[in-house]
Amino acid sequence: MIDLGYSLSRRFPDPPQTDYRSADVHALRHDLFCGDVYLADTVADRELSTAWGWVPVLDFAWALCDIVERLDRDPRGSRSARAIHEELDFTESADRMLFERRFGWVDITADWVPLEEAPLTFQHRALRREARDFLQDLIADLVDMHEGLGDNPVVWDLQARFPRV
Repeated sequence: MIDLGYSLSRRFPDPPQTDYRSADVHALRHDLFCGDVYLADTVADRELSTAWGWVPVLDFAWALCDIVERLDRDPRGSRSARAIHEELDFTESADRMLFERRFGWVDITADWVPLEEAPLTFQHRALRREARDFLQDLIADLVDMHEGLGDNPVVWDLQARFPRV
């Protein structure tokens, strides 16, 4: 079972003059909604998490959805033995989260995890569903907290691009 979550930082709040209705892609992906994220395997009781306080959580959710789709570019899908690699770079850091898909499974590890620690492993289909649910839930939370964000065309496009599965 996959658990994706986030917490917003009190140390890095959004600028008070932010007009969420007209915030552009760069602001939404890099300047706003900073905090920490985690990805957990609840069965194995293991997780990958950040503890930096400055990770743009909307960008993380958006990038995760993009990566899951790119991992599915082999037409043979879950029958493919060829490994497909992707990585998620964190803004303002050299740290990366690394993804490898082979057959229908995705291994996930990170630069900051000791090499001897096994990766988290999920079915690609389940990771796609959870990543999209996480993005949609995060957007709903942020819209509740920030007036005008629900009227932002970039957010509309993002919601349409990655609907719940």
